Amino acid sequence: QVQLVESEGGLVQPGGSLRLSCAASGSILRVNAMGWYRQAPGKQRELVAAITSGGNTNYADSVKGRFTISRDSAKNSVYLQMNSLKPEDTAVYYCNADLWDRTRVTRGAYWGQGTQVTVSS
Repeated sequence: QVQLVESEGGLVQPGGSLRLSCAASGSILRVNAMGWYRQAPGKQRELVAAITSGGNTNYADSVKGRFTISRDSAKNSVYLQMNSLKPEDTAVYYCNADLWDRTRVTRGAYWGQGTQVTVSS
């Protein structure tokens, strides 16, 4: 069984920083792309940032220049460094991994449980 476990989010003042981490564990054969999504109240879940196994990155326009995604493939982990946070960044953040399950020998998308990030003074 595969699990994605995220670090705790938190309450941050506008302009502040926060780093999220996510580790995939369990029956993993190979991890392909990993990413972060977020969902604000009353809105659709949206892609924040993604990183391929080769290190190529992709960001939502709203976070470019402020957020940085990185990964440690040896640890099957992905990180999101969030700087210059704004109130509109408030959302539940979800970790996502496209990976091959070693036991089932199937490829699928797996999600973390979500972590709340609130940006407010």
